[in-house]
Formats: sequence, C-alpha cells, structure tokens
Amino acid sequence: MNSPGLQRTVFLLLLAIATAAFVWVLSPFFGAVFWAVIMALLFSSTFRALLRRLNGRRNLAALLTLLLIVLIVVLPMVLLSISTANEVSALVARVSSGDINFRHYAQQVLEALPKWLTDLMAQFDLIDFQSVVEKFSDALLKRGHALASQALSIGQNALVFVVNLVVMLYLLFFFLRDGDQLARMLRQAVPMDRVQTHYLANKFATVVRATVKGNVLVALAQGALGGLAFWALGIRGAVLWGSIMAILSLLPAVGASLIWGPVAIYLLATGSTWQGVALVVWGMLVVGMVDNLLRPILVGKDTKLPDYVVLLTTLGGISLFGLSGFVIGPTIAALCMAAWALFAREGEEEPPEPAAAPVAAQDDGPPPEA
Repeated sequence: MNSPGLQRTVFLLLLAIATAAFVWVLSPFFGAVFWAVIMALLFSSTFRALLRRLNGRRNLAALLTLLLIVLIVVLPMVLLSISTANEVSALVARVSSGDINFRHYAQQVLEALPKWLTDLMAQFDLIDFQSVVEKFSDALLKRGHALASQALSIGQNALVFVVNLVVMLYLLFFFLRDGDQLARMLRQAVPMDRVQTHYLANKFATVVRATVKGNVLVALAQGALGGLAFWALGIRGAVLWGSIMAILSLLPAVGASLIWGPVAIYLLATGSTWQGVALVVWGMLVVGMVDNLLRPILVGKDTKLPDYVVLLTTLGGISLFGLSGFVIGPTIAALCMAAWALFAREGEEEPPEPAAAPVAAQDDGPPPEA
C-alpha cells in the first residue's frame, strides 16, 4: 500500500479528478475566461509600455490598460450590439406585419429567370419552382423567428451578460498584471521538455494574436463597407446587414457575399439594374478585395495555415464553440501542426523555428520589468 508506484498513481488520479472538477466548475464562465486570456495576449505589449512609463507600478499599468480596453473595445461593441438588436426587432416586426414578404421576393427572382433557362431546368426536372419558393420562404421566416427569439433571449439574459462581462474584466486585470508569472507557472507545471513548451507557447500566442487581430480587422472593414453600400442604395437596416456581414466575414472567401450576393440578385431581378450592378461591383472589387488582400497578410502569414485549413477549422470551431470558435478552431489546428512538427523533428539538435513570441513566453526567469 505504501509502494512509490501506487502512491504516484493515486496522486496522478487525484490530480486528474481535481483538474476536471476545476474545469467543470469554471465551465459556466468559459467565455469570460477565454476572452480575458485573449484580451490579455492582445494588449500585453500595451501593458508593458505603460509599465515602463510608470516605473514598474503593475497595478496602475494594468488598470490603465483595462480602461483603454473598455473604451476602444467593450463600449463600441455594446453600442453596436444595442443598435443591431433594435434593427433586428424592427425587421421582425415588419416580417410579422407582412411588410416584408420573403415568399413574394423569392417568386419575383424566379420569375425573372430567362425562359430558356427555366425551360431547360424544367425539361431535366432539375427544379420545382413552387417547392423552391416554399423552402426559401420557410427558411427565411424560420430565420426571422430565430432572430426574434434570440433578441428576446438577449433581453431576458441581460443580467447573465453583465455578470460575464464583469467577470471577464475582473480576470483581465489580473491576467495583465500577473500574466508573466502565470505563464511561467504553467510552463513549469507541464511535464514536457523546456524547448517543446517554449515552442508551443510561442505558437499559441502568435496564432491567437494573428487570428483575432486579422479576423476582427477584416470583419470590421467588410461590415462597414457592406453596410455603407446598403445605406447608399437605400436598403433599410444597413447597420443590421453590415453587422451580419461582419460576423459572416469570419468565414474566409465566402462570408460577406452570403448577404450582398442575394440582395444584388434580387435588385437585378426586380428591375433595379444599376443598383444591382453597383452592388455586385462594390461587393467583388471592394468588399471582396479586403478579404483577399488583408486576410493573407494579417492571418495566414503568421499562423502559417493554408486558407482551406483556416476555413474548415473556423467553420468547425464556430459549430462547436459558438462565436469564440473562430479563434479556437484555427488555434487548435496550428497547435496540432506544431506538435506534429516537434514529433517529426524529435531527436534533432535544433527544434523547429518558433514564430515571434511575447516576452512572457521567452524565458523562465523573472520578467525585465519586475
């Protein structure tokens, strides 16, 4: 009963159970903890710059960094969310009153198809027009009701949102102030070679920063440009559609076009030719080029992931983890590839070259500012 092997096994079992229980207890606040870590990584350089200017006063530097995050990230997101929720409510009200009739819009588009195309498709039984209209309308109506229920749910769970936001900001303060020590403690606790933990920590920080910064900048740019086009063309709900385009633009290559594409088709089909052509040109040459130019520079260059891997892991991450999945998915893929790179080069004298990492992950000694 007192053999070292048995004692080690029992201790490891206890450690696993305690860790699993700790994660389970924190699971209701997964989003708050996750985004606190992300924000701490993104603004660690700002914290360090303030720390140098404040002669090492870590509490004050963390507090000022937190205030800056609230002003430039949290407050704009809350205001945009409120504006979007208002437009969602207005859209749902118009759908319920019959002012917006998706079935009628779909029928207009189908009737505008060239006769030779409809005849050819009917000849080969490729399409049942009435069935398409019904499915299209039902899908959009269901989506509208889902938006309505989601908006109601947001209102009912406002307290939960506020609690999570406060928890996130509270944790963020300590992650900024004590991030160096926490990172060093985790690296020392992980039973892996020092070189491996160094490389994987660098990779994690690099991928998270590139994914968040790149995707958020691309999303903001595409959402703003798409919403501006809708506003200029007189399409109601420009803020709502711009916000939806920003969210969908998290999907590489296809995101924003899922909104402006159908709208352009509808404009062309209903006789608004110049508006439809203008939206297509704007969507392809301006909105689309933002994705094609900025995403490879801001995301792919640092993560070193192919576009198709980013797309698949983003879709998979969002389906499993919600909106946070656009960070979690590519990060898991990058860490997987990094781990396999370490395994393939195991036994070599030189490890694979890691990407640039934050100061906190570069050594196990005390941080220079401490």
